[in-house]
Amino acid sequence: MNKRTITLMAVAAAGVLALSACSSGTGSTTPTSGAAAKGGTEVKGLTGVIGAKDFAEQYILAYLTSDLLNAHGATTTANIKVVGSANVRAALESDNFMGYWEYTGTSWVTYNKNTAPVKGEAAQFAATKAADAKKGIAWLDPAPLNNTYAFAIRSDKAKSLGVTSLSDIAKLPVKEQTFCIESEFSTRDDGWPGLKKAYGITVPDSNVKLLDTGVIYTETKKGTTCNFGEVFQTDGRIKALDLTVMKDDKEFFPVYQGAFTVKQTTLDKYPGIAKVMALMAGKLTTAQMQTLNAKADVDGDDPKTIAHDWLVSQGLI
Repeated sequence: MNKRTITLMAVAAAGVLALSACSSGTGSTTPTSGAAAKGGTEVKGLTGVIGAKDFAEQYILAYLTSDLLNAHGATTTANIKVVGSANVRAALESDNFMGYWEYTGTSWVTYNKNTAPVKGEAAQFAATKAADAKKGIAWLDPAPLNNTYAFAIRSDKAKSLGVTSLSDIAKLPVKEQTFCIESEFSTRDDGWPGLKKAYGITVPDSNVKLLDTGVIYTETKKGTTCNFGEVFQTDGRIKALDLTVMKDDKEFFPVYQGAFTVKQTTLDKYPGIAKVMALMAGKLTTAQMQTLNAKADVDGDDPKTIAHDWLVSQGLI
């Protein structure tokens, strides 16, 4: 499922586990040093459920977070059975989820109803954090990962065509400008209509094929249905299929930087959450998430095991 789905979707039958009540107090949203890498008591007494949207990256992030917090005194579980971004956000707002990993572009466009992104990763994060602060939702310091939209092409084809950026695509002969995209992407302002306008891409409808997300990756690898496929930058299939991502040189796509979000009241009561999460967040680069996601989406490994093994390999638990 697309993490940027705006339409409300049904919650899976498993439902959301209840979160213990949060109370107000004083605290800081800025992570600081001081938490012990392999364990501690910084969040002793913290209980609740770590939420996730319905795709592998979110499952991994939820298990990473739950395991790490538990190593520092918390008692949390991960719930990966809720469908749809809006439902996960609603679970946080209603205290059914203690926290979950969100993306700046999703909150900025979907929850805060902005039609245009803020240019620059840091500026987009600051704007999103400020907007959600007004709603009582705190953003901890973000990971470097950016799971934004992108277009990819077979690496050998990229070399033969001499393309490295979206601007390069617009300069190609029309016969080479063939695209595979999702149906939702085809109508979004931050999708195909806006992209064509921003980069001056003018191709006939016959050059564009609407496909499901997973099929886009395989068809892009084949290179017969399309040269360029719509992808997400942290998807593990990019590396596994030897695809090359085109640079968004005009910064058209919103930044979808990931960060852990919690109610401000929860953070006030347990400021150690920020300290503990800071131990991990900086390690989660786009390339690192591609590798972890590939273990789930390509190799078929269990996200819970992927998360545990990575935390151990990093000396975090």
